[in-house]
Amino acid sequence: MILIDVDGTLVDSVPDLAFCVDEMMKAIGREPHGEEKVRDWVGNGVERLVRRALVGRLEGEPDEALFEKAYPLFLDCYAENTSKRSSLYPGVREGLDYLKEQEYPLGCVTNKAERFTVPLLQDLGIYDYFGIVVAGDTLPQKKPDPTPLLYAAEYFGAEPGKCLMIGDSVSDVKAARAAGFAIVCVSYGYNHGEDIRIHRPDAVIDSLAELEKLL
Repeated sequence: MILIDVDGTLVDSVPDLAFCVDEMMKAIGREPHGEEKVRDWVGNGVERLVRRALVGRLEGEPDEALFEKAYPLFLDCYAENTSKRSSLYPGVREGLDYLKEQEYPLGCVTNKAERFTVPLLQDLGIYDYFGIVVAGDTLPQKKPDPTPLLYAAEYFGAEPGKCLMIGDSVSDVKAARAAGFAIVCVSYGYNHGEDIRIHRPDAVIDSLAELEKLL
């Protein structure tokens, strides 16, 4: 079985996320951040993204009353802008076609909530490649906890030692290692500005089209 992350691996979703962050900031009377900053904050679900936007950095917590005011504004905006500016990375469709031809059981594991994940995959025409989608609110646990990966393995009746996770961040590496999966990372994703090679995945690829050669 092969599981694939969404944001930063299959889809460049930052343009939509950044648009909604900036609309939220303007609505609460703050300066917008711009896409470049938001790109470094993505990867742990939209709640964490909003908290980072409110404090203007990767770590730290905003005033809770401010968060309670801002978060619904972001959610409303993102519900209307889940896929308007987002796009598949080069090589994604070729990679998915290859995996489908080889009849690998395929699943999606993301920290993005289901209400955003499913429409995004549908709008970009790749939803039907996946036998299961484990979203950020499918289970109480999210990556880097291994539970979402093990849940998908159980769904397919697959042994963790014969499973592969494909992602872009340290969260994916930690989840895969804890689950006993192999882990391949893409070089182009969202890892808070760090080179993913620092975290020593089993392999790093520049495109999902390289999976044919790698596997």
